[in-house]
Amino acid sequence: MATNPSVNTDANIVEHFLTRSVENVFPTKEKLASYLASGKRITVYTGIDPTGPTLHLGHLIWLRKLAELQKMGHRVIMLIGDFTAMIGDPTDKSAARKRQTREDVLENCKLYKKQAEKFLDFGGSNPAELKFNSDWLGKMSFGDVVELSAHFTVQQMMERDMFEKRAEENKPIYLHEFLYPLMQGYDSVAMDVDLEIGGNDQMFNMLAGRTLLREMKQKEKSVVTLKLLEDASGKKMGKSEGNIVAFSDTPEDAYGKVMSWTDGMILPGFELCTDVSDEEIAEMRASMSNGENPMAFKRRLAREMVTVLHSAEDADVAEAHFSKVHQAKEVPDEIKEWKLETENAKLADVLMAAGIVDSKSEARRQIEQGGVKVDGDVVTDVAATVSAGSIIQKGKRFFVKLV
Repeated sequence: MATNPSVNTDANIVEHFLTRSVENVFPTKEKLASYLASGKRITVYTGIDPTGPTLHLGHLIWLRKLAELQKMGHRVIMLIGDFTAMIGDPTDKSAARKRQTREDVLENCKLYKKQAEKFLDFGGSNPAELKFNSDWLGKMSFGDVVELSAHFTVQQMMERDMFEKRAEENKPIYLHEFLYPLMQGYDSVAMDVDLEIGGNDQMFNMLAGRTLLREMKQKEKSVVTLKLLEDASGKKMGKSEGNIVAFSDTPEDAYGKVMSWTDGMILPGFELCTDVSDEEIAEMRASMSNGENPMAFKRRLAREMVTVLHSAEDADVAEAHFSKVHQAKEVPDEIKEWKLETENAKLADVLMAAGIVDSKSEARRQIEQGGVKVDGDVVTDVAATVSAGSIIQKGKRFFVKLV
């Protein structure tokens, strides 16, 4: 690989890339730093399995890191795991994932490129590339799979935490789950990459790619694992908590969800999802350690997050909306929570299921008569839908927060 004069080797930029939001670097930080300082243009990728219809903050973290490398002049690939998504990544799962159909997968990833364009440039002189791993995994023969499997042992696969735990609890471990790291690993071989970036929970899968590339092509691949958005206790945002911020969320919903995070997620949120400097984050840490109320910092984080995903103007509107609904004391401090089974549920159905009304006919009547508010706004459309993070109010006494 020849030295490329268009590659930025500034030491401060390289150091920022290798430290901000980073958990681990393989084989070593020093070796990757030397490679990035050499002026050689590297190929880097991150893969995403389309298991849902929208990107969220977990994806934002690695998109920002890919964007750093693209601006430095390196070749960036965003890989859609349309084949691996049909198998299901067992990472951090106590049971096998539900397998998806080809139709499910293609439907889910329709918005991904458009959403990613806010951070990656798919045009210009150094365009990011979009690839699908079905282009190579879908063409492999059974013999190819057997040959690939020969590079790993069952003992290596059983070293994964979730497999060890399932074995201890006498829960089933399916053979196809062992194949997932092989498939993700082969992505590195098929694209002949120099670097892979992903969440720290993907370390096992990414290192599998490092093994395969070394054994099949005698090439050394670096791996950068990124921190996960969680508080000091290990609690992280997620679908089950109802506080995961999706790219498709309205500014108001995104702002409200960030405000529902634990205080321990404020500083990680600034580091992983915003451009606020390390120095400012350190000052915030010191202020909170000295007893300053974290609410002001959380409000700033919510503003920054909405600005990143939408715009500064949207952040103004979202903050005003939050203040109107929550800080004007229209909503009590302690309210009942209701867990949604699906996103975009019908308001009338939720009113009845959450016990706010006794029947669907009463729900429709209350809505039509202006007796129901969602996030402080009166809703009169009986077909209206609601999503996690919203607060529903009936009259002056009945409130429920959707999670």
